Amino acid sequence: RSILLIAVAMVAVAATLTLSFTHTSSAMNPETGYKPPITGTNLDKYTAHPKRHLIIVTKQGTIKCQMFEKIAPNHVANFTDLAKTHFYDGTYFHRCIPGFMIQGGDPNTKDDDYSNDGTGNGPRQIKAEFNEIHHARGILSTARTQDPNSASCQFFVMHGEAGFLDKQYTVWGQVIEGMDVVDKIMALPDVTGRPKSQIDQAGPNPGKAATILKMYVEGD
Repeated sequence: RSILLIAVAMVAVAATLTLSFTHTSSAMNPETGYKPPITGTNLDKYTAHPKRHLIIVTKQGTIKCQMFEKIAPNHVANFTDLAKTHFYDGTYFHRCIPGFMIQGGDPNTKDDDYSNDGTGNGPRQIKAEFNEIHHARGILSTARTQDPNSASCQFFVMHGEAGFLDKQYTVWGQVIEGMDVVDKIMALPDVTGRPKSQIDQAGPNPGKAATILKMYVEGD
């Protein structure tokens, strides 16, 4: 079966790499020391609507995201459309690899079968819009199969840095508030009952504790 995020070779790398990240002193959020990767005049290259935000309300708190319409217009349109139709409400972040990323957006997580988490799709597929933005902490990017043009509804939020994903997966936004919530989701335990070896390879699945209660566009 197809697990959406990274081509098989990259999954193996991601499962074994220990990726580190550092906090900056010029923090937007004093709780995490987090500063979005792209700020100031650099934002003008990537966003056409700086006051429009994607809001992800989870059981662990709220994540506020900036979207990059100028470099990934089709991806932004897809994710915002799905959010407006309540596609994501009741899904959860099903794959959380510390120092790497949390992945969510799979409609299959609405059922009670952990075994199909990560295999679901949305109503459409999107052609790749690879760009120069580095996969740094707080970046939003797009899950896919080995086919570059297979992106659909699943996305991931970077917890650390992963340069090997650059220009291989479509970056379409960044977290501007709520990285402490990403950290809380990352700290949740696996609930699937899988053997430790499988959890270590594929990443913990925190289940409904990481539920997206609602996801919507603000300032549209």
